[in-house]
Amino acid sequence: MLSLATRPTRLCAALSAAALLSGCGALTEASETEEREVVASFYPLAWVTERVAGDDWTVTNLTTPGGEPHDLELSISATANLTEAALVVYLDGFQPAVDDAVETNVAGATLDAAEAVELRPVTDHGEEGHTEEEDAGDDGHDHGDLDPHFWLDPLLMADLTEAVADELAGLDPESAATYRANAHDLVADLEQLDATYAEGLAGCERDLVVVSHDAFGYLARYGLHLEPIAGLSPDAEPTPAALAALADLIEEEGVTTVFSERLASPALAETLASDLGVETAPLDPLEGLTDETEGQDYLSLMQDNLSALEEANSC
Repeated sequence: MLSLATRPTRLCAALSAAALLSGCGALTEASETEEREVVASFYPLAWVTERVAGDDWTVTNLTTPGGEPHDLELSISATANLTEAALVVYLDGFQPAVDDAVETNVAGATLDAAEAVELRPVTDHGEEGHTEEEDAGDDGHDHGDLDPHFWLDPLLMADLTEAVADELAGLDPESAATYRANAHDLVADLEQLDATYAEGLAGCERDLVVVSHDAFGYLARYGLHLEPIAGLSPDAEPTPAALAALADLIEEEGVTTVFSERLASPALAETLASDLGVETAPLDPLEGLTDETEGQDYLSLMQDNLSALEEANSC
């Protein structure tokens, strides 16, 4: 990994003229750049990076508020940002356009969140849980056998925090202590959030949570049983058999709320809830901000989710 710190002058003097121009010259130019750039591919990654990097770096989130990160298409300016960034933080397999750009255009350092955290296997919901999207084959979102939505587990976000601090410290050793301190503070916040979830979801009357799509599996660590209407892709369409089985389960378990989300259409959740005479409420998968939540951050949105879960499950 390249350091932003300049190498000793005597090392450059010992190099050939060509090496001097390509090596020491590039490092000198980088060290003189006042504004350093990090590109993060969607909101949770950008939020962690901003907290760790502090004010000395500019962090650009490729997914604008209201945008669905799965379907991100890169503009010319976004591609330029990726090409020029000192560091790109992304999640391999989550945004195909970003994966392609990282492979073909990115010259700086990269951090794949999938290598920084331990992703869990996709929950097997059985034959009745299949969606038309899954039965038809590839939906364009190559998640493989692992669930990419790790950011709903605060402790995995803490793992990402440490990885970002390591990357920034390698790029800028002189400020390594600052990045470590910022990471320490953020990890403390995330550990407190984890403890709040564990306490808040203990002793609930119900543990079944019906969600719009299969983005909330990491919440199972708090004793919840998650049943999605659709699959990993938010625009998936469930089969009639899956909807019928889910309706029966909602009635059997006394579920009071079917959760929708802000970045995807609530139509399926609202229709299912209306047919069964239960409530609907938003549960945010935190894949990105919306116009409604742009003034909030990861911690406050996670707290809103906890409050919604506590109310729905009588915790």
